[in-house]
Amino acid sequence: MKKTFMPSFASLQELENEQLRGLKWTVNHACQESAFYRKQLEDAGIHPGDIRSLDDIRRLPFTRADDLRAGYPFPLLSVPITDVVRIHASSGTTGKQKVLCYTQKDIDDWIHMFARCYEMAGLTSGDRVQIAVGYGIWTAGAGFQLGCEKFGALAVPVGPGNIDLQCRFLVDLKSTVMCCTASMALLMAEEVERRGLKDKIALKKIIFGSERSSAAMRARIKTLLNLEDMFDITGMTELYGPGTGIDCERHEGIHYWADHYILEILDPETLQPVADGETGEMVVTTLKKEAAPLIRYRTRDLTRKITTPCSCGNILPMHDRILGRTDDMIIFRAVNIYPGQIDEILSSIPDIGSEYQVILDAGDDGRDYMTIRVEDGKDGVTDRRAAADRIAREVKNRIMVSCKVEMVDYAGLPRSERKSKRIYDNRDR
Repeated sequence: MKKTFMPSFASLQELENEQLRGLKWTVNHACQESAFYRKQLEDAGIHPGDIRSLDDIRRLPFTRADDLRAGYPFPLLSVPITDVVRIHASSGTTGKQKVLCYTQKDIDDWIHMFARCYEMAGLTSGDRVQIAVGYGIWTAGAGFQLGCEKFGALAVPVGPGNIDLQCRFLVDLKSTVMCCTASMALLMAEEVERRGLKDKIALKKIIFGSERSSAAMRARIKTLLNLEDMFDITGMTELYGPGTGIDCERHEGIHYWADHYILEILDPETLQPVADGETGEMVVTTLKKEAAPLIRYRTRDLTRKITTPCSCGNILPMHDRILGRTDDMIIFRAVNIYPGQIDEILSSIPDIGSEYQVILDAGDDGRDYMTIRVEDGKDGVTDRRAAADRIAREVKNRIMVSCKVEMVDYAGLPRSERKSKRIYDNRDR
């Protein structure tokens, strides 16, 4: 029988029974072993015995990123430090880094989930997986590599950057899968084309992590590399790391590993559940995590639940691709705007490039001004002015703000080996 990393639940009821067992265990474990969680639960008037159904999750208090920073260096620790075998940390772009502890079981669970991602993406033991993400204190490199080895494919741990080596290995080692950010994938795709390597490589699939990508960017990458498929993997340092969900070959949504965590989609202002299909903030509660469990952790990621079962037949639930973050939101002339909205508009305009920048400036007249720089298509658009006018019109119609559009030459905007910066807010706020 073919080895599988998928759970064996025959029905959603079996999955929910497993979730309830995990929820009860997590609340009891956190209350008994963590001074932070014990105080949180006491302040909320909750005792572990009060958790009798999945609906009781709404009685539990929230955990926030600030709680992790305040608990530095070992926040949320719920086991003796001697049981911790590894730590990973976030990038720490705002204040102290968020350090997360892992027991050996936590590591084993994470790697099993990651191997499940490779299985969901249709890989086989014959694949050669070129891993072009960050190593070290970050979760990305370790997760992609150990998950690949657990799955049984060949790992090629190159790390980010080093374009010459990336290209040489694509040619010489005939890597069939690449794991990287979308920005790195675009950089590689353009470099493969520039060097005339398209017919010399065997790349068939790319697994994107860590960064939202527009439909236009994905289409460009797929065309330049002649790919069969592309996948979006999800995850964050606080929730093990990448590997906690991925879309299948039907691309109807991100299957997430609901046997390891409960996902709520809440209105970020009211913290109440949004209606099915509505966009809200992802809030996660782990079910098996020992060293640093999460209870209703506010991720700041925005998405929506997909309630229609996937046509692939897998019963694991789905959410949409990450649409942005609550802290990515920009306020322009009293309108709340997410970068994903700009992505969608530009993806609908033919004959333009996939890279763009949004520049916000404060004018001498006291008003704010938005400029969107957009690349010309590789083969040039027939009329740059017409393209700019259409983009400005679509932004006005769909987001309800006015902007100036500047068309620049193809490849005229910076390329990145990690994440591309697209929002430049020069206003004094």
